[in-house]
Amino acid sequence: MSYKLRFVQHFRQENGKEYLELEKLFVDLESKAKDFPKGKRYMPVTGKEASNTLIWESEFETLKAAQDALAFIITDTRHEELFQKQVPYILDTYTEIYKPFEA
Repeated sequence: MSYKLRFVQHFRQENGKEYLELEKLFVDLESKAKDFPKGKRYMPVTGKEASNTLIWESEFETLKAAQDALAFIITDTRHEELFQKQVPYILDTYTEIYKPFEA
């Protein structure tokens, strides 16, 4: 059974270049920091979310592992430093955790 942790961020369309350049620094942080949760990033092509949306998601074996990863990210000073640089470009953001459907 795996749980999915997702961050959804809507960013200012006019600052897309700046926002995405900062996002590349998050990618670099994830790849270099062994303790940092690894995720995949997506941008909508079609669907409910607007094109100025970035979705980060990662899967975890247990709900506790997903919650622990979220707590880690929220309290990590490296992440917070980058996030504060991105904040001026963010319109809104939310976090989701999904559980598997068991038929």
